[in-house]
Amino acid sequence: MLEILQYEFMINAITAGILASIACGMIGVYVVVKRIALISGGIAHASFGGIGISYFLGINPIMGVLPFSLLSALTIGTFSKRTDVAEDTIIGILWSMGMAIGIIFIGLTPGYAPDLMTYLFGNILTVPQSDITMMLALDAIIILVVYALYKEFMALCYDEEFSTVVGIPVEKLYLLLLCLIALTVVVMIRVVGLILVIALLTIPAALSREFTNDMRKMMFLSIFFGAAFTIIGLMLSYYFDIASGATIILVMSSFYLLNIIIKKWRTISEKPFDI
Repeated sequence: MLEILQYEFMINAITAGILASIACGMIGVYVVVKRIALISGGIAHASFGGIGISYFLGINPIMGVLPFSLLSALTIGTFSKRTDVAEDTIIGILWSMGMAIGIIFIGLTPGYAPDLMTYLFGNILTVPQSDITMMLALDAIIILVVYALYKEFMALCYDEEFSTVVGIPVEKLYLLLLCLIALTVVVMIRVVGLILVIALLTIPAALSREFTNDMRKMMFLSIFFGAAFTIIGLMLSYYFDIASGATIILVMSSFYLLNIIIKKWRTISEKPFDI
């Protein structure tokens, strides 16, 4: 472990992983409890259009993803609340439209987009200091909003109808939650990329839910699991020279499946046998 810390890119990678885990740990709990993982995936993949436009304009792709992901979140939320169109239909349309826009603009861009795969599948080992600063700022925004509206978000996730009855502005709050998911997607792009973003949003939060039903504790556990799995995945990817983002997701998935197997085994072992 100490050997890899002598490299600046590994220190940046670990820092980026921890920052991503903070965002995912907090917002991922809402995603899991409210069961909106599909919406998160829709926002993430629709954001690919922002990457394509950024390459075409010659600007930092992250700067293009940020407004595009926020626009996608607001569009999904508004259509699902104010029209009769099914939510999954809107997600599917925006998902495919965003990917199509990205592909077209990348195709129109002269030359070759050398680091395109970084944004699709992530490469935490190439995270520059500028991206870490941006991730830190976005984390700060997410923490402040969640802290300020913790009770309102909890009411929204557990009982939306009751929240409406007691006067909570459900639609605005829902749109704000989707915007926080969009910000989290931007934070995670460099870590695991758009393709694997759903896993990082859901697995640590889902695992934390196995240990507690208290939302605050779930968030802290989810942050811890995300950071631990990211560091383990980073070390494995470094020593075996394999893709970092995919390795992180495989580590998370393996631990989650192992927990399910252990839990099932304990249930069977504690069950009395009929004679």
